Amino acid sequence: MKLNVRNINRITAVSAFLVAFCFFQFAYPYHLIRREQMNLFLFDWDYIFQTYQGSGWLARLVSDFLEQFFHLPAAGPLVIAFLLTTIGITVFKITNRFFNRPVSFAASAAFFIWSFLRETGNLYITRYTLVMLGYFSLILIVLNIRNNWAKPVAAAILLTFGIWTLGEPFHKHYGKPWGVPRIQYDRIIGLDVEVSKEHWDKVLKLSRKDLHMAETSYCFNLAHAMKGDLGQTLFNHIQQGDATLLLRVTTDKSPFTVSLAGEAWFQLGDMTIAEQSAIIALQASPKHTGTRFLVRLARVNLISGEDAAAQKYLGILSKTLFYRKWAISMMPECRTPQISRQITESRLNLAQTDFVHRSIDLRPILLGLLEANPDNLIARNYLLCLDLLNYDLDHFIQDYTPNMIPAHNYQEAVLIWLSQEDKMTPENAAAYGIDQSLITRMEYFFRTPQKYRNTYWYYYLNAIERSDR
Repeated sequence: MKLNVRNINRITAVSAFLVAFCFFQFAYPYHLIRREQMNLFLFDWDYIFQTYQGSGWLARLVSDFLEQFFHLPAAGPLVIAFLLTTIGITVFKITNRFFNRPVSFAASAAFFIWSFLRETGNLYITRYTLVMLGYFSLILIVLNIRNNWAKPVAAAILLTFGIWTLGEPFHKHYGKPWGVPRIQYDRIIGLDVEVSKEHWDKVLKLSRKDLHMAETSYCFNLAHAMKGDLGQTLFNHIQQGDATLLLRVTTDKSPFTVSLAGEAWFQLGDMTIAEQSAIIALQASPKHTGTRFLVRLARVNLISGEDAAAQKYLGILSKTLFYRKWAISMMPECRTPQISRQITESRLNLAQTDFVHRSIDLRPILLGLLEANPDNLIARNYLLCLDLLNYDLDHFIQDYTPNMIPAHNYQEAVLIWLSQEDKMTPENAAAYGIDQSLITRMEYFFRTPQKYRNTYWYYYLNAIERSDR
């Protein structure tokens, strides 16, 4: 009979572990990765002694140490599943001393589910899970003391120890007392994570049309710009003017939007706005730190030629477990010829003229980047798409170079402009590289516009209809 009971206990514990692991591995992976990006743990005694002081130092130290593993495949879900399952086991052992087995099972299941759900509405806060587990472990230690006279003394000592090492049992920084899973939000976070890692195929997979957010279209556009076909695919996704092309970097935006906004500016070559984005996101993060933002600041300053600033960030990252190798490889004395060449090539996109600008001045910024490097095809595509999304066909014709970037959306815009200027002739169309078949397709469009939703014609026609109302 005892063997059967033990087997039931083991099966229950293993089942709970697998449920938690599978949820965070397959349904909620990006919450943990995002948490790692906003965390920092340095293997430096001065940093450790200065950061982890006062009440709750041990819980903060252990949680930060564990969270640095969250970006590894399966590591984060394994850690969370282990902690949650251990909470359930500990509660069961405590309640089993006072109640029968069914009641103990119910209590442990309740604490497991509560601990599981309360964190699914946030970026998982490991610290509070550790605090709960720590206090339950201290209670179990007191209950295991056989001498009744020693229990009160041990309880007082362990409670003092717990407050010193774990902190208060309840604290505002632990998050909300209850939460529900937000699967859709995990996809949104995933877009940001994959953009930061430059995994463009994964970005396109996540940026399906059912996410009705400007940030989703922004990520879709950036991924296609990096793949070189933005002009061809622009209207395969919902566009809301230039708000879905380039996000503004302003302090009235959420930290999520601000950090995401800097990604396109970095790829375009505007290191000023990219750095501004990283600094604002760094200041807005819960602990005013984060490996992702430090990496971005290091890369920005390397490309900008600000070696002293770059060395500062690389020096910090060289004391981490997972970014140490990359940081050292970026040091001037350790760079390979390939890395040096990549930095040099990135510097070609830097604006050569100093001028004060903000991320809302889109056209002047893009023109400045193209003046510095006319071969910057990402900036060229963004400029042309900016013209299209703002219905600015006069500037589009000035900016368009048919031989450099052929794309059906660009050619469709040319046909609209030729029609407006009463220049629709085979000779003029051919001068812009437009085939007669596209002119014929335009005629079909005006018969059944609904069949051509992914064209610039449809986008432009809707704008005209709205202005006529």
